[in-house]
Amino acid sequence: MKILILGAGKMGSFFTDLLSFDHEVAVFEQDPKRMRFIYNALRMQHIDEVKDFNPELVINCVTLNHTLDAFRAVLPLLPPYCIISDIASVKTHLKEFYETCGFPYVSTHPMFGPTFANLDNLSKENAIIISEGDHLGKIFFKDLYSRLHLNIREYTFKEHDEVVAYSLGIPFASTMVFAATMKHQDAPGTTFKRHMKTARGLLSEDDYLLTEILLNPHVPHQIERIQEELSILLQDIRNKDTEGIKQYLTKIRKNIE
Repeated sequence: MKILILGAGKMGSFFTDLLSFDHEVAVFEQDPKRMRFIYNALRMQHIDEVKDFNPELVINCVTLNHTLDAFRAVLPLLPPYCIISDIASVKTHLKEFYETCGFPYVSTHPMFGPTFANLDNLSKENAIIISEGDHLGKIFFKDLYSRLHLNIREYTFKEHDEVVAYSLGIPFASTMVFAATMKHQDAPGTTFKRHMKTARGLLSEDDYLLTEILLNPHVPHQIERIQEELSILLQDIRNKDTEGIKQYLTKIRKNIE
């Protein structure tokens, strides 16, 4: 299959490496420095080259704030049978775009980052495939993610953003708040060190990725939930309410059973 990848960032490079030995792959990236380590794939810097390549599948790996612009730039150059796809962390506005673009489409979300994940063993990582979309496109990504041993979930566009807001928005926001209150510790405890390791891993991710997750329209509600729980806990602590804290611990233990 002839596959065009838009963007040579971390995920674009990951998909290029993954697919280039089984498919004819081209990468379109306007910044030549980002293509220094691209190999076994055709490199494109000029949009007109896309038409000559005549791709059968496009994987849009640019950052969220440029996803729709990247699609609009290449659509006039694609054959009508070409399947277009994205891997965006937030799907807001993508459903409306796909329904009016005139091309078959598939939308997925590999829920791991090349910086933080162990790419040699992804069996504990997840990928989401949006249930709305082209059947053949979904089969392609199901096969690809299955070969990576990812755990595959299927959601609608709306369900995806709700799930991501909960599963990523809450831990991202909580970890950022933890990191924001940090000061040097001469003798950090075990729990502290584990939290710090998580914080360093999270903050090693690309700023655009973190921003994409936090700008999910469902995230503010999840952060409000964090604030509400902190208020309850803070009140018990200020009141030195031992029984209240015990009840709180009982409640949260049930949450994670």
